Amino acid sequence: MAATADGAAAATDAIRLPAIFRRLLAAYGPQHWWPAASPFEVMLGAILTQNTAWANVERALARLATAGPLTAAGLLALAPAELAELIRPAGYFNVKARRLQAFCAALEAAGGLDALATMETPVLRSWLLAIHGIGPETADDILLYAYERPVFVIDAYTRRLFERLGLLAPGTGYELIRARFERALGSDLPLLNEYHALIVRHGKEVCRARRPRCADCCLAADCAYAGNDIALQRPGHAQ
Repeated sequence: MAATADGAAAATDAIRLPAIFRRLLAAYGPQHWWPAASPFEVMLGAILTQNTAWANVERALARLATAGPLTAAGLLALAPAELAELIRPAGYFNVKARRLQAFCAALEAAGGLDALATMETPVLRSWLLAIHGIGPETADDILLYAYERPVFVIDAYTRRLFERLGLLAPGTGYELIRARFERALGSDLPLLNEYHALIVRHGKEVCRARRPRCADCCLAADCAYAGNDIALQRPGHAQ
């Protein structure tokens, strides 16, 4: 019975997940992600963006650039307090300074960016996850956008959107969600890159945690949450 249910879910994912991507792409167009000048800057951004808005990360990266070249050796040469002050706009700056230096130390010990590029994706993912402060979402950001590996990034926007669409149960584990997306979408790197970026765009502008704009949603026709929300906003509805 469980195998039958899993097969049905896989068949549904194989149809609906690509269809949702096509609608989002038609609504927003290509997003040209990740916004960074180099793979190393992608890595720094992935760590800094934890629990903060991207605009704050951009300010932190700009301040870092004033202190010297954005390299692992350059960041390790900074005193922890100096690094923390430079990245203050990103929030949790003392914690993130420690995480950045832990990452840079591990990167230097491993032989640098080129050495990591020779690792198979599962090995590289395990290496990233072993570093203090790097969780699955950050690791997958780095894999997808810095090393162009075919993985799917799961974040709060993804959970919210697909729970509202009825495709995810609340509390579903990260690895299970990632496996479902990667099984349905395959190893199409441009699609995986674009899909995550589109979900973030949609989550920020329309499928918001508070006051979602369901009436403007390109996915509303197949979303029970949107149907309920739009009905509540109709004139004359009893509140």
